Parts: sequence; C-alpha cells; structure tokens
Amino acid sequence: MKTFAKYLALIAVLAFFMTPIVWTAITAIKPTELISSQPIVWIFKPTLDHFRVIFLEDNILTPLLNSTIIAVLSTLGVLITAVPASYALSRFRVPFGPQIASYFLSARMAPPVTVVLPLFLLFRSFNLIDTHAALISAYISVNMPFAIWMIKGFFDEIPKELDEAALLDGCSRFHAFLRIVLPLAGPGLAATAIISFIFSWNEFLFAILLTNFHARTLPVAASAMMTDRMVLWGELCATAIVIYLPVVIFALLVRKYLIKGFTFGAVVQ
Repeated sequence: MKTFAKYLALIAVLAFFMTPIVWTAITAIKPTELISSQPIVWIFKPTLDHFRVIFLEDNILTPLLNSTIIAVLSTLGVLITAVPASYALSRFRVPFGPQIASYFLSARMAPPVTVVLPLFLLFRSFNLIDTHAALISAYISVNMPFAIWMIKGFFDEIPKELDEAALLDGCSRFHAFLRIVLPLAGPGLAATAIISFIFSWNEFLFAILLTNFHARTLPVAASAMMTDRMVLWGELCATAIVIYLPVVIFALLVRKYLIKGFTFGAVVQ
C-alpha cells in the first residue's frame, strides 16, 4: 500500500510539472485555426509551420546563437572567478572570512531589478548596450556570489590534510589545488556550472533592458510574439520548445555530475 501511494504521489507531481510542457509542445504542432478553438481539439494533423515561421521568417537562429554564446561565456567567467575566491575562503585565514561568505550569499538574494538600472547606466557610459559583453558581465556579476558560496561548501568538504600531504610531497600550493582539490570538487563545480548556465539561458529582465536587436536572446525573441493586437500562440510555443530543448539535453548529458554534486558532502566523507 505504501509503494502504491508513493507511485501515485510521484505520478501526481510529474503530471503537475509536465502538463504545461506537454501543452506547449502540443500547441507548437497544432494548426493555427485550432489553437483557440472551443471545445479543445485533441485529434488533429500535426504541422511544423510554426517552426518554419520562427526559423525562416522570424530568424530565430540569431537569438539562439546569442543565447548560446552569452550563456557559455558567462558560465566560464563565473567559474574562473568563483573557484579561486572560494578556495581562498575555504583554505586560508581570511579576515572576516565567514562574514564575507555570508555577504556573497546575501548579495545573491537581492532582487535583480535593484541592480539592473546601475548596470544599464554603467554599460551605456561605455557604449556596451546591445552587446554580448554587457549581458555576459551582468550575468557574471549576478551569478558569482551564489557560485562562490556554493563552491566554498564543496571545498570545505574536502579534508585539508590532502592539501598538506601534497605540500609535504613537494607540490606548490597551486599544484596541490590543481591536481588534488580541483578534481575531487569536479562534481560540485559541474553542478554550479549547470545552475549558472540555466540562469543565463533563461534570464529575461537583463536581456530585455540591456539589448535592442544585435544581442537579443531567445526569451526576448519569444516576448516579441506577444503584441498589443494579438498573441502568436503557435510561434510562441514553438520558440518555447526551442528554449526548452538545449537545457533538457544539457541536463541529461551531465545528470550524473549534477547528482554527484548535490550529494558531494556524503560522498567525500
């Protein structure tokens, strides 16, 4: 009976989260004249016209390329800056180290809308509005506090005796970090990278305020299909599927690292 109840609860949870995605996928392949029909039409001949429109007429490839470049580079930037900072906070006696780590976490809790205006004014003064560099810098500044706090937790789980043993064997501090600590923290770094990538890929507020056309990302391109006259539901849902798929594929490819990262503390001990 308990097993049946568990499966029933699992099915209910999956249905709750999967229904919007399934509905979006159905709408993306439904003919335009049937999308808003009442009662709802469940049996129809699927069509790829909406995908043809967004790729051939709306040129969705440019926002897709922009999103890929911005998400990948911002994730790399977050890791490059957060990893050494996290290691320093974890291994060295930094003045006010615990307070600094708590500050990083509190900075991530601030609503993005509170920093978008200063960033807009800063980027405008440097003529960086509507550029990849502006969004990449914004995403690094927003994701880095959370990444530092998260990666520091993974480094804390690695015994310091491993560093000391490497130093006694003749390794420098840098080589001990590179050869011992970094490989052991690999799953945690992968989990942090996945979270940073998903945020950068899906983010909308910074993208719509800091871009116009050349650096426009997929979420901004999707919003353009909601006008004051009508909503292009077929094209909008087709674009949503294009946004879904890379994240889903990426998550499936690295799912074992994601699971290891979230169970890292239990594994290292």
